[in-house]
Amino acid sequence: MGIKYRNLAAELRTAIQMGVYRANELLPTEMALVESHQVSRQTVRKALSVLEEEGLIQRRQGSGSRVLSKPANRPKERNVAIIATFVDDYLFPSLLHHVQLHLEKSGFSTLIFSTQNQFNREREILQNLLDNPVRGILIEGVKSTLPNPNLDLYQQLQARSIPIVFFHSSYPGLDCVSIADDNVGGGYLAAEHLLDLGHTCIGGLFKCDDIQGPQRCAGFFQAMRDRGYPFPDERIIWYSSAGRKKMVEQGRNQWMDEFILRDFRECTALICYNDEVAYALVKALLRLNLRVPRDMAVCSFDNTYYSDISPVPITSLSHNTGKLGEEAAFALLELIQGRSAQSKKVGWTLVRKKST
Repeated sequence: MGIKYRNLAAELRTAIQMGVYRANELLPTEMALVESHQVSRQTVRKALSVLEEEGLIQRRQGSGSRVLSKPANRPKERNVAIIATFVDDYLFPSLLHHVQLHLEKSGFSTLIFSTQNQFNREREILQNLLDNPVRGILIEGVKSTLPNPNLDLYQQLQARSIPIVFFHSSYPGLDCVSIADDNVGGGYLAAEHLLDLGHTCIGGLFKCDDIQGPQRCAGFFQAMRDRGYPFPDERIIWYSSAGRKKMVEQGRNQWMDEFILRDFRECTALICYNDEVAYALVKALLRLNLRVPRDMAVCSFDNTYYSDISPVPITSLSHNTGKLGEEAAFALLELIQGRSAQSKKVGWTLVRKKST
């Protein structure tokens, strides 16, 4: 419940601050929040208690939770915006938990936004923050390998001296602090693990429109080059956000089957961009009567529940979300207080399971 009630409180806080729930308006009932957010009633009550302590709502038994007409007990200058690509992503709740712990110790509240990894949604959020300024912004870049049409809004925010810290991915056109995983080092570590197991014909499946994909692939290339093994172009498959939906959300099996039969037929091991894609890959391999890891070893990134619920548990590189969240919050607080902060990279830990 520790993370869930904080996430729910942050979502409701953002809705109140952005006018979704106006002064003197009732919030949804506890049972409505239980159903809409798929959490327990205890989690809802704890989240509402947080908002009440912040002076945003008033709770009365039998009357519900009402937005106060003067939620200025928690002024805007104590708000920090956190903008992620997907707030329901399996990585974000843990990261948010660690960020909030450090921000709350310094008296800041958080407003949570999701871009859905779309430039137009990012623009709406940034314009909103220009109209309703906050003390600082923590943000995950949208499709960070592509040209970004919203750099003008970032520059306007910087001109107003609103500190911006990126996490996971950033934009090369902006001079901003970035706290991210060491993706090049992670790609090297994954490839090195497979090479140490005797695999020399290794393929890869990487996302192309977020910078983490090219970085992880670069580390893979470096490891192959350092060991003196080739890495032919045809062994690397690049997919976009739209391709991910087809492979994972829409479950188009023929996509993954085609990659395996056409592009990976000579490979004995594969590195995947993340566990979600690796999970789909393992199911496809088994569907094609290929044994994991005897016929094909699989290694991926994130070490999430996907790697555990896979028919063959997947060897995966684990984030240090606690360290990343702590560093991101610390960097933003330093900038808010007028001090300098440095970009940092956080290392990975390889967790070996049955797929290698």
